[in-house]
This record gives sequence, C-alpha cells and structure tokens, in this order.
Amino acid sequence: MTEPLLDDLHALLLAAGACQVGAADLTPLPEEVREGLPRGLSLGAVLRPEIIAGLIEGPNEAYLADYERLNVLLTELGQRAAEWLSARGYQASPRATVVGRGPFDAPSLSGPLPHKTVATRAGLGWFGKCALLVTEPFGSAIRLTTVLTDAPLPVGTPVEKSRCGECVSCLEACPARAVSGRSWRVGYERDEFFDAHACRKACREQCEPQGIDETICGRCITVCPWTQAHLRRILTQETL
Repeated sequence: MTEPLLDDLHALLLAAGACQVGAADLTPLPEEVREGLPRGLSLGAVLRPEIIAGLIEGPNEAYLADYERLNVLLTELGQRAAEWLSARGYQASPRATVVGRGPFDAPSLSGPLPHKTVATRAGLGWFGKCALLVTEPFGSAIRLTTVLTDAPLPVGTPVEKSRCGECVSCLEACPARAVSGRSWRVGYERDEFFDAHACRKACREQCEPQGIDETICGRCITVCPWTQAHLRRILTQETL
C-alpha cells in the first residue's frame, strides 16, 4: 500500500506545481521537533529560470515577486498534501513555509526543524557551502516546505555529506563573506561552515536601497554549477 500511497501523492503535488517530492524518516530526531510524528514529507518548488539568471548582481523586484509566488505555492502544496493525507486517516501537520512564521530562534536565526534537514533526510539534496539545499536536478534554485505525518510513506535514502567537492563559486560570489568554504556533512552545525548573521546583514544592506522588505540576495543560487547545469538544460529544451 505504501508505494501507491506516495506515488498518488507525488502525482497530485507535481500536477499542482511541486518540482520535487520525497519522504523522510524522522525518527532519529527528537520527538519535540517533529511533533511526535515519524515521517516528513519534503516538497520543493523551483524558481523561474529567467529570475535565476538575473540574480548575478543581487536581489531585485523580479526575484522578490518570484520568492513570494513560491511562498504562496508551497503553503498551498503543504495544505493540499496535509488534507489529502488526513482524508485517508493519517495525521498530517504542514509546517510554516516562511522562516520566522513558525517556531524560530531569533538569536541563532534558525528553527527547530529546518526544511532543508527534512529534504536531506528524504534524499532530495545536500547542504551547499552557502547553507542552501543543493539538488542534482535544479541546483539551489528551489524553495521548500515540510508536512509532518504518520502516514507509512516509503522514505528516501538520506544524503549525509556534501557533493560540492572543491567548488568555491558561492564563496567567491558572496558579498557578506558568509561562506567559509568548508563542506557540510551530517553532524555539522550550520555555524561551523556558514555565517548566517553576516548573510542576513548583507541581504538587508542590498534590499533596503531598493525598497525590498525581505532578507534576500540570490547570488549564490545563480553561480552554483548545479544551478547553471539546470539552466543549460532548460535552454536546450527551449531551442529544440
């Protein structure tokens, strides 16, 4: 029953705008961060390619609009997935998509269960050196949300270390110098390889002169070789 359950949910969410769907075994994590539920459904949605290409100089109004579009889409996807699972008798709790609108520790700029952690445990990708999730199909040009559940969904194989290798593209592009260049692996705290406070400060400094009331940048998304490979595939398809 479990394979068809995930297959049906996967088809539903892809048709509704998701680009990636995976399930994670969360039982190794503390019960309080997963609301006592054993599974996490990780949902990804991809930025528009023309938006990604325009981020090399930093944030702009077009990126803000697409960022907000994905916030709305991911919230809807999380609600739809939770309702679908609940209708079949399972517990399902969608987590807040936007950082700070759910449980959040302001001094550390982190929540108790990051969407990226669920995504790595679902096998969708790894933490890049810039602390964004990097995926093979889309690079880091995606945003994420999570649904906690007790549905017996078949889980992915967790990704436990970075696949960024010796690449330092995000380090060289980061205006905050927030990227240390150290590669992530399971067990590392974010602060061991990335300075979130420096990133946030530089984002605000770039956004405020443009009247952008968000903490966004995007340079590291654009320069990531995995993102660039995604853009090349899109361009190839468009020219066929």
